[in-house]
Amino acid sequence: MNKELMTWLDSLLQEVEGIEVRRKSSRRLRVDVDADALPALLELLRGRASYLHLSAISCVDWPDDGEFELVYHVWSYEMQSLVSAHTRIPRDPGVYISVYDIYTPAAFFERDIHEMFGLFFEGSPDMSKFILTEWDGPPPMRKEFDSEAFVNQTFSWEQYHPQWLKELEEQGGGITSRPEDVR
Repeated sequence: MNKELMTWLDSLLQEVEGIEVRRKSSRRLRVDVDADALPALLELLRGRASYLHLSAISCVDWPDDGEFELVYHVWSYEMQSLVSAHTRIPRDPGVYISVYDIYTPAAFFERDIHEMFGLFFEGSPDMSKFILTEWDGPPPMRKEFDSEAFVNQTFSWEQYHPQWLKELEEQGGGITSRPEDVR
């Protein structure tokens, strides 16, 4: 992105109150924004700055802070640049507003975050499970989820020992010791 476009974008972003802008490079911008101002920022980026492509929504769990960080990655084909808009919301109740009406692909990302972290996005068209359809446990991407404890409580070590694994072990491969025996 040329200097003139960078100056124009920086000026445009000043229209949104409560944001902090950090330029990572000429083509990458990080914007920290209050949760209530995020939809306005995304509307501005999409409508006036041609950031038409929502490439991802990421979620980071910050249990010590009692927050989730949502990161909206939007790309402009015209400006050839990426804006990552970071916002934080409380873990409890873990509810935020959907941006589906701004970026339709948000529905997929919101559904994934709901399933993996337990956040609920008000206004999203579908919050049903699609990967963990038979999962009854807690959201597995939260930092307090202990995957090893879950596996040990749910499965028996010897429960899965098919013939192909036995043959592999006879040839010197495969897992031949339990994780707790290695520690």
